[in-house]
Amino acid sequence: MGICNVTPDSFSDGGDHAEAPAAIAAARRMIADGADIIDIGGESTRPGAKPVDPAEEMGRVLPVIRELAAADLGGGTGQRPQISIDTMHARTAEAALSAGADIVNDVSGGLADPDLLRVCAQAAVPVCLMHWGKQQWSDQLRSKQQWSEEHLGKGQPRGEGHADEIVAEVRDGLLRRVDAALGVGVQKKNIILDPGIGFAKSAADNWALLAALDELVALGFPLLLGASRKRFLTALRPGPDGNPGTPQSADSATAATSALAAAAGVWAVRVHNVAPSRAAVDVAHCIATGSGPEVPEGWRARRG
Repeated sequence: MGICNVTPDSFSDGGDHAEAPAAIAAARRMIADGADIIDIGGESTRPGAKPVDPAEEMGRVLPVIRELAAADLGGGTGQRPQISIDTMHARTAEAALSAGADIVNDVSGGLADPDLLRVCAQAAVPVCLMHWGKQQWSDQLRSKQQWSEEHLGKGQPRGEGHADEIVAEVRDGLLRRVDAALGVGVQKKNIILDPGIGFAKSAADNWALLAALDELVALGFPLLLGASRKRFLTALRPGPDGNPGTPQSADSATAATSALAAAAGVWAVRVHNVAPSRAAVDVAHCIATGSGPEVPEGWRARRG
């Protein structure tokens, strides 16, 4: 799943694809690099980002979705990569589905706008429900635009045995969102789960969740993993000043995470740089199956 943020303020690529033509070109590059799904979002969820009105959000994402849905991106096969709309707003989700989106990806898990789950149920489309720490969802919070780090959270230090604690918290929280989705008519086969790596979680929490991917996969729902370029990965290779590197510096670590996620049975990985993670996932698949593409006879490696 390639990330296409049509925003001016996303943490990694904010401003790179803020206009529809740039976003469409970026999506095409990700498809060429091997993306099976393009996740299009018009609202940043980085710490400190301000909420975006659904009308503004739709103005950003709908032109991109319409063009990608209408384009022949399947190389003449009649098939195209799926389009996911990354939104917490029911109005945006409904409009995006009408424009050609196939999947709804809600980082609030249906808590920010309860009508979103009803939209997904009525449209009978897949919806991804993410776990977002102890986020306080309320109309008052959103209307006052108080999405500060106080509310988004940085993850709180946990005592000994914290790994079991965070895994249980995420597992139970996701299952509550599953119950909510089923309760409004979303079909079980259309529910995807996301542990919410980096959302109101500490680095220790993130590593504990990655170590427990098999346990989360065992819940029986497709699992989406979004660890791409998160700060806990940039901290692995700090810069000369000792601080975490740039988001882009974590692309190799992201690819390693993608390979391990694929080996654990994760349904999809959500990444900014598609090519290295596509290769990593392919390698994991070849190792798991014990087979891969044949090397053409007579082929010689290029010498650079």
